[in-house]
Amino acid sequence: MSLTPQWLDELRARVSLSGLIGRSVRVTKAGREFKACCPFHNEKTPSFTINDEKGFYHCFGCGAHGDVIRWMTDHQGLPFMDAVKELAVQAGMEVPAPDPRAARVAEQQKSLHDVMAAAQEFFVRSLGEDRGAEARRYLASRGFPDRIVREFGFGFAPDSRTALKEALSAFPDAMLIEAGLRIVVEGKEPYDRFRGRLMLPILDPRGRVIAFGGRILSAEKTDAPKYLNSPDTPLFDKGRTVYNLHRASPASRQAGRVVVVEGYMDVVALAAAGIGEGVAPLGTALTEHQIERLWRLVETPTLCFDGDAAGQRAAMRAITRALPLLRPGHSLRIATLPTGMDPDDVIKAQGAKAMEDLLAGARSLVDVLWDAERAAAPLDTPEDKAGLKARLLQHCETIQHPDIKSLYRRELTERFGELAFARKERAPFQPRQGGGASRGKGQPWKPAPPPLGAQDRAKMLKVGTGQSQSLLAAVLSGLIRHPHEIARHADALARLQPEDPAMCALIDALLVESAQGALLETTDLAPILAERELRLPSAEDCAGMRFGFLTGHGEQASDELAEAVALLVELPAVEVALATATQRHEAEFSDETFAEQQRLLQRRLALLARLGQMGRARASL
Repeated sequence: MSLTPQWLDELRARVSLSGLIGRSVRVTKAGREFKACCPFHNEKTPSFTINDEKGFYHCFGCGAHGDVIRWMTDHQGLPFMDAVKELAVQAGMEVPAPDPRAARVAEQQKSLHDVMAAAQEFFVRSLGEDRGAEARRYLASRGFPDRIVREFGFGFAPDSRTALKEALSAFPDAMLIEAGLRIVVEGKEPYDRFRGRLMLPILDPRGRVIAFGGRILSAEKTDAPKYLNSPDTPLFDKGRTVYNLHRASPASRQAGRVVVVEGYMDVVALAAAGIGEGVAPLGTALTEHQIERLWRLVETPTLCFDGDAAGQRAAMRAITRALPLLRPGHSLRIATLPTGMDPDDVIKAQGAKAMEDLLAGARSLVDVLWDAERAAAPLDTPEDKAGLKARLLQHCETIQHPDIKSLYRRELTERFGELAFARKERAPFQPRQGGGASRGKGQPWKPAPPPLGAQDRAKMLKVGTGQSQSLLAAVLSGLIRHPHEIARHADALARLQPEDPAMCALIDALLVESAQGALLETTDLAPILAERELRLPSAEDCAGMRFGFLTGHGEQASDELAEAVALLVELPAVEVALATATQRHEAEFSDETFAEQQRLLQRRLALLARLGQMGRARASL
């Protein structure tokens, strides 16, 4: 049975080391690590540490050291494969079946690591030779100290099509090509990928070279890309690799943050200024896998983007990637640089403290999302404003976690309400005749957003005329009578699309009121809604429906209101499905389509019958 290094790395990442050890040893939290009395030798004071982020345990007393697999073999006494199988069950992973090809791939990757290490030695050596003089001058112009040049492994690729091949003659050309160091063009001899460039190695979390990035030095090569990265190889997947992760991990524990910048030269500039927790994606927008990797280090990484249009687009791409992944406590913060400046420019012009101040002023994801969508298009007309609301709600719908989705919808709806409607000045307080105080609480209410435009409402539930319209009027009257029930039914109300604009505006008003968290009395809510020129449902709108929640209170009224909301949501959905099924039956005329049409018809009749029973409606069908 052959297990690849990638599979084993994934296994180690999925199993919590502290949780595994904590099943048999008492562990205690100590900062970002855990401590325990060493289980491998007798001791009275804890010298055994467990680091989940690094994935290993270590005893400073006896020197015991290992990862989750080593724990299972050394402490639990399991053979290697038995340990792997047991951990795989805990991690929810399938143990690869025996595959001779996997063994060959693992051996191949081991050989490719040797190739990349040899290439790195060649590039570093070339930087120190005469042919690396231009590269050294460039590094000096950037102000990078010698320690930074050595730490990050800067090198130089000579401007030759065969220099690397000649230096690595011990390896066959096929391996150099597979490692991404040489390029094959049909009908031509292979040639070195990196030529005349300042070289920077890209390392995996274990500190092994897996790829390279090269910056062009000659100003004459205007047709060549400024930066060139290795292609995807058996060792390197740019969408899953975070540059400088192996250095940023220990630095992040001290700083309590991770700073994500746009390129690896920005990472080096931050490190030179004393900010060692910088990382970068590699030629692509931040991917879902990279976001998950960063969340293993800190719960809220800080993304640093340029202030120009391209930087703002990059920020929005990162936000849209992150929204579906959000979970409690895990998010992103966005720091925006001055227009036309990268981190190195800021540090050189204003000093490292200025960069620290920019990072400290990073904004929350919801703030940046709101500002970006608000500035994305004009807001001159009601249609423009409805478009903004639709875009914001579309972002909310991508969030998978239900609580976070609800909170984002509430937050953005509140902000939209403040923007879309100007507040009216409230009349000065006047005592009523007889000396009684006004029944209103005197707090200006945020008016409701306008209804969505026709295009933006395509995915919502339409409530037309007839019984469903009367039911809607009754439900809204009930919610005004029982304001504490609004939050319970907010998600259902947000999906409705009444044909009557006045009903649309009233629904949005109730949602905004609920989002504000104000628990108004019914005697307060109705006058305030009317004052904001929102038409309230009348008895005529309800078509004579006499629901109990329109007159009563208590648990029975609450349950009846909930059933009415459920009918309100299901009835238009069934009507749409029935219309679709009827069209299909008319086109196909099969037993299957007829059965589906009849099923939906019966369901519609059952819903209408229940509605009539509940409301004792006077209007006929």
